[in-house]
Amino acid sequence: MPTRKILIALTSHGELGSTGRRTGFYLPEAAHPWKTFADAGYTVDLVSVQGGKPPADGVDPSDPVQQAFLDDPEMSNKLADTLHPDQVTATDYDAILYAGGHGVMWDFPDATRLAEIARNIYENDGVVAAVCHGPAGLVNITLSDGRYLVDGKELAAFTNDEETAVGLAEEVPFLLQTQLEQRGAKHSGAPNFQPWVVRDGRLVTGQNPASATGVARQVLTILGGEG
Repeated sequence: MPTRKILIALTSHGELGSTGRRTGFYLPEAAHPWKTFADAGYTVDLVSVQGGKPPADGVDPSDPVQQAFLDDPEMSNKLADTLHPDQVTATDYDAILYAGGHGVMWDFPDATRLAEIARNIYENDGVVAAVCHGPAGLVNITLSDGRYLVDGKELAAFTNDEETAVGLAEEVPFLLQTQLEQRGAKHSGAPNFQPWVVRDGRLVTGQNPASATGVARQVLTILGGEG
């Protein structure tokens, strides 16, 4: 029975390698899916690797969707104190979406409890989705049969070319596209920073921030909602 609830996963990592710059989750990649899900009647919960208040990046007050997300009393409270993975029951959710932001490259791959939640949602006929760097959360998810979730799957993620274009290919712990391909994923992409969404069964992935709304719409399509 559908729960009409979707979980958005966020990074807890706020330092951009050795650059001295701050990073975190990329706000529009949480806000735009939230708007799409909420408009379709879904409740959205937020979880982060360590729980509590996660670091945010990419905040643009001129974006009305971001501002609506920050101004919404319910989401503001949830963002101020996100769920810890140990507080999450996977069967409460129809889908999980891993939001991006460079911070995820440091803490999503080894977030084993988040991986368990995603696996359980997926194996309970739910949807696993990720956008931009969010697929870093997918690289170490294994299914009950021991195979990587992404093995043999068509997907999208922030490309090696895009990482080079933003000047961080030498700074991130690994190249996301390469790592996913090493796990057996069939990666495809659009030109740099253009929207690109790939659906393979109940796995939905998007290449970059421009793909966030498209990912959310595909999730709703799978769940039988509008979008």
